[in-house]
Amino acid sequence: MILALASWQAAGQSSGHQAASASTNPEPPRRGGLEAFTKAPPFTQAQAQKGRALYDAHCAVCHATNLGGGAAERPLKGRAFMASWAQGRSVGELFKYIKGNMPPEKPGGLSDEDYGAIVALLVQENGSNPGVDPLPSDYQALVALRMPYAGTTSGGLALGHRLPPWPRSANPAEGLTPVTDAMLRDPQPGDWLTWRRTPDGLGFSPLAQINRENVGKLRLAWTYKFGSGANIGTPLIHDGVMFVQAGSDSVHALDAATGESLWRHVGNDDARGGKRNIALYQDKVIVGTSANSLLALDAKTGEPVWETKLGSGGSGGPLVANGVVIQGLGRGAIRGEGTCGNGGRIAGFDAVDGKMLWSFNTIPQPGEPGVDSWHDLPCANRNGAGVWTTGFFDADLDLVFFGTGNNYDNAPFGAVGPQFPSTGTGLYNNSTLALNPRTGKLAWHYQHMGGEVWDMDWMFERQVMMLPINGKMVKSVVTMGKPGILDALDAATGQYLFSIDTGLQTMVKSIDPISGAKTYDPAMVPGGVSKFICPLIHGVKNWLPAAYNPNSGMLYQPQIESCMTMDPAQPGSFGPFSIKVDFHIAPRPNSDGRIGRLQSFDLRKRRLEWNVRERAPWSSGFLNTAGGLLFTGSLDRQFSARDDRNGKILWHSRLADVPTGAPVTFSIGGKQYVAILTGFGAAITTGYLELVPEIGTPAKADTAVYVFSIDPK
Repeated sequence: MILALASWQAAGQSSGHQAASASTNPEPPRRGGLEAFTKAPPFTQAQAQKGRALYDAHCAVCHATNLGGGAAERPLKGRAFMASWAQGRSVGELFKYIKGNMPPEKPGGLSDEDYGAIVALLVQENGSNPGVDPLPSDYQALVALRMPYAGTTSGGLALGHRLPPWPRSANPAEGLTPVTDAMLRDPQPGDWLTWRRTPDGLGFSPLAQINRENVGKLRLAWTYKFGSGANIGTPLIHDGVMFVQAGSDSVHALDAATGESLWRHVGNDDARGGKRNIALYQDKVIVGTSANSLLALDAKTGEPVWETKLGSGGSGGPLVANGVVIQGLGRGAIRGEGTCGNGGRIAGFDAVDGKMLWSFNTIPQPGEPGVDSWHDLPCANRNGAGVWTTGFFDADLDLVFFGTGNNYDNAPFGAVGPQFPSTGTGLYNNSTLALNPRTGKLAWHYQHMGGEVWDMDWMFERQVMMLPINGKMVKSVVTMGKPGILDALDAATGQYLFSIDTGLQTMVKSIDPISGAKTYDPAMVPGGVSKFICPLIHGVKNWLPAAYNPNSGMLYQPQIESCMTMDPAQPGSFGPFSIKVDFHIAPRPNSDGRIGRLQSFDLRKRRLEWNVRERAPWSSGFLNTAGGLLFTGSLDRQFSARDDRNGKILWHSRLADVPTGAPVTFSIGGKQYVAILTGFGAAITTGYLELVPEIGTPAKADTAVYVFSIDPK
């Protein structure tokens, strides 16, 4: 029954299969409740005996009769268990985790008294003696109790002895102000409230205390380790509190000035990679989980408020627009019999209670516009259009903008796809979708590259900005797909405006200047013989977000130079594209070994500007500030600050792990900070290792946050 409970012990962190069922109590050694550490929680012998019978019936098959662990599960008693659990942690934390996750076939299927009895057994088996007072089965009562404090060399605090008083640290979470729609649209300069700070996705901060002249004095202010594993997330900061979803699904609130832990919501230790974004709205932190759900937590305490099952996953994380939580869903949103395909969805939920308000199918269903764009392909063969990057929002237009991915099964397009137009084929693959946030109604769509067979997604950020078009300023949506081609669209109508080709791809021969339709090179269509094609399936551009400076009109984009061979698959294999083709990474022709490319664009003049090419590929997105700085992270563990006029490195620091997600900056008490998360192991950090074999990567990834500032002394 307590399947995978022991995996919650790793690195002194805790996690669970269903995040909403886990405890979120503050770390007890720091905040209150010290008297509770001095004695073991009460329980009776009868409770422990009942717990033994329940354990034998539900748990022993995995964890062994003696609690010593089985082939797949770790022990539930002894030094390893006590080193994690017997450090003054809440009994309520253990109780709530077990109740919320076990038995695996029916979590919560036992009574509270039964779960309390199992906890009593664990307490007894780890060295505590029964007494006359029973262990409560009420969660709130259990929160006030702590597992016995057991130091590995001290013998543990003597029972009956009180610790000396210690002043309680100030908790900035207690003073959090609700995050309103107006604040999301126009955040305070010192806050970072959404993935790219503002809902238009620019990745630009008006802070300038740290600038080109003094950035060389940047020093580490504090760091905090969340646990082991890969990470792709970005922290959010509000009123001096930093919120982070770690790679294990755990959610943390930290004092953003000191790094002190304020609360922790236990996640799922089996989760890997996490989400790219979390959301703040009103008094809630809203996250996606590896259990394919949306979870809202109280921002001040970390206590669960609501949880809604999604049916499929989405690694992009949620967007909040006008009180609606909007989540893109990736591959696997399988619908019922008689519906079309296996593809993505975009869904809207009420921020108050998590109830679904609407759902938009990214593969049109019978009776919906676009269903005929698949030509003669049967519904069962229609697939793709997953949504795995966060959406963006323009309040004036009252539209949210999402990108979609490509076909996952290319067999239907393998022979005929490139003969079809690149627009209007297999909707809504590789498209920009503009939706009303309250209803989910489609306002417009634009397909960037339909019917392609190279895994060239157009899934990434949709940045909203004002650009000069035919002598007037037009609100535009700018995005780039994996081929390294940038498209600009009218944000109000979806009308095509212009494209810029970086020149690092070989599959598109030409782009129509009126419609933006791409003409594919037939020689690059895979099949039959080996083809050398650029770029690799990971793309020139991937989900690592670009930064745009609204003052200068300059866009700064992380790109990677690579190519691939697409070879006939082995007999009997359909390969990863379902068209009997395998792929293998290769350097670009005449490559000098530099594959990380910082490419700048002047979007007002519609042209490429300077670029900087380096050996290491990028591993994080970019941050641009009013101080004239561009912050970047790369696979060689370098976190750097650059002059945004030319890309020159002005400061750098080699971290203990690979920087990921995207950097952020914030201010507290008039002092500016810069932060970056680490956590090697996501596909974007592992996909180019063959091209840079000398770059060492961590043997065991650690999800951590590094925060830098300038010491005025």
